[in-house]
Amino acid sequence: MSSHIQRLRLPEDDPTFGGNKVFDLFQYSPAVKAGGLVFIAGQVGIHADGTVPQSAEEQIELAFKRLGAILAHEGLGFEDLVELVSYHVRIDEQLSAFRAIKERHITSDFPAWTILGVAALARPNLLVEIKAVAAARPA
Repeated sequence: MSSHIQRLRLPEDDPTFGGNKVFDLFQYSPAVKAGGLVFIAGQVGIHADGTVPQSAEEQIELAFKRLGAILAHEGLGFEDLVELVSYHVRIDEQLSAFRAIKERHITSDFPAWTILGVAALARPNLLVEIKAVAAARPA
């Protein structure tokens, strides 16, 4: 591994993710720090036990909770975000709920935001995914 790149490894007892099982299975990192930025893998609305809520609102809330947990593991908060990309399976039904939930988590220092409608996500019952980039704080 290159010394200027740091890959996040979660504690195995992490209450939000339940450890690194999914990251190891699909061979990716929850976040990678490089060049003063933290690149956060797409977060979906899934519980630590792998179950997916039926409602878009609960999925959106969980996706933001997972994003916040990754930021916290990196010593960051939502105010450190520089880019947010949201993917929506049914954008016309979700966007107002997404905006309301986003406004509870990101209250100032707004990141750039791209909103995309997509046909499907990694599992058929997933409705939203959020990926982000944050500015790392100096060591």
